[in-house]
Amino acid sequence: MGDWAGRSAAEIAAAVREKRVTPREVAAEHLARIERLDGRIGAFRKVRAEAALAEADEVASRTDLAELPLAGVPVAVKDNLAVRGESHRDGSAATSDTPAAEDHVTVARLRAAGAVVVGLTNVPELCVFGTTEGVFGTARNPWDTSRTAGGSSGGSAAAVAAGLVPIALGNDGMGSLRIPAANCGLVTLKPGHGVVPAGIGNGDWFGMSENGPLATTVEDLRLMLGVLAGTGVPRAEEPERRRIAAAVRSPLAGVSVSRPYTTAVREAAGVLARAGHRVRRAEPPYPLSLGVTALRHWTAGTAVDAEGLDRALLARRTRVHAAVGRRFVRSVRTGDERERLRARLTPFFTEYDVLLTPALARRSPEAGPWHERGWLRNVLVNTAYSPFTPPWNLTGWPAMSVPFGSLPSGAPCAVQLVGRPGSESVLLGLAEELETLRPWRRTSPVAGS
Repeated sequence: MGDWAGRSAAEIAAAVREKRVTPREVAAEHLARIERLDGRIGAFRKVRAEAALAEADEVASRTDLAELPLAGVPVAVKDNLAVRGESHRDGSAATSDTPAAEDHVTVARLRAAGAVVVGLTNVPELCVFGTTEGVFGTARNPWDTSRTAGGSSGGSAAAVAAGLVPIALGNDGMGSLRIPAANCGLVTLKPGHGVVPAGIGNGDWFGMSENGPLATTVEDLRLMLGVLAGTGVPRAEEPERRRIAAAVRSPLAGVSVSRPYTTAVREAAGVLARAGHRVRRAEPPYPLSLGVTALRHWTAGTAVDAEGLDRALLARRTRVHAAVGRRFVRSVRTGDERERLRARLTPFFTEYDVLLTPALARRSPEAGPWHERGWLRNVLVNTAYSPFTPPWNLTGWPAMSVPFGSLPSGAPCAVQLVGRPGSESVLLGLAEELETLRPWRRTSPVAGS
């Protein structure tokens, strides 16, 4: 067997298309890596060992193998999206274990492109919080297993960072792609509204939640995004000089930002300025009410997702979150608060093409039984470490997390790039420049053990 586990998706797909390796060989190597390492990481709720090998054989027999953009590439799917023949439990004992009859559209697109689904990844219950733990396990950061991988796409991020799969599918309603990507040293993009099919939970958290890719390289991110969006692989264009605002102030009043993250922004701003971009220090005009607006939408989304579930089977923090949110559902549905926020921030993005911020305010919390702890403690911890992600779900605009620098522990640090609607290619281009000028280590040390 060759050394295919740990390679990029682009490398694997090219080798499979050229018949230098078979999809079964690739899948078997990744399944062996999962069996060896996932007991320490907790990335997967369900590993599809036999089904994945059969799926790999089906890919090998396809007559269009030479044209498949993800030929034979192992992929992990977040456990709140339907995979045909498997239940999706959404991290909860209250959900049904009935197997899905059909793939979610994003999963169907990955499979049509030649990807092989090796498993479903752990999430916090109903994908509410920025840490991943619950009745199905705890997802740990492969760079520092004493810390959470983040959430809610924590299992998907942990799987990629540990080299268990080269790419994974997740989604983001208040930062659920960007938070774990930042913790685990990955690159991700929350697309703008309507770029990738959503269909997440019970109404996409009022249109705030988007499906998106997790990867170790911008090339892989482009590849997977093109498949998910149904547009083909976005073309890498000659970079244009952009107007970039660098901001380090927390969008949420009273939340401080630790030095490693402010340093990352300043250094990334310097890298981009030396590359020819016009970078200025400028803070967006976040309203003082932003924290309240975010909390109303966050809890209301959970209230809708919890409808019809046996509350006795939900964790206490989830029950309280949903109970708080029920009083806000009607007003949140109008979209008025989100429209006011867009109107307030639009002039800033007329002056600047891209906003550069810290991806997080501080390192992730310790891994542990957060699902057994109180609601207020969970909310305060989540807010204190991830204030930078929610505004861009509220606006529906694209935002990325890009690895940049490291924390004192040696775990990755990260910055966030935000753009106006339709600017996904601009953000990808800037991320590619950062990757070229300040390369990051693709997978954690645990991946080589």
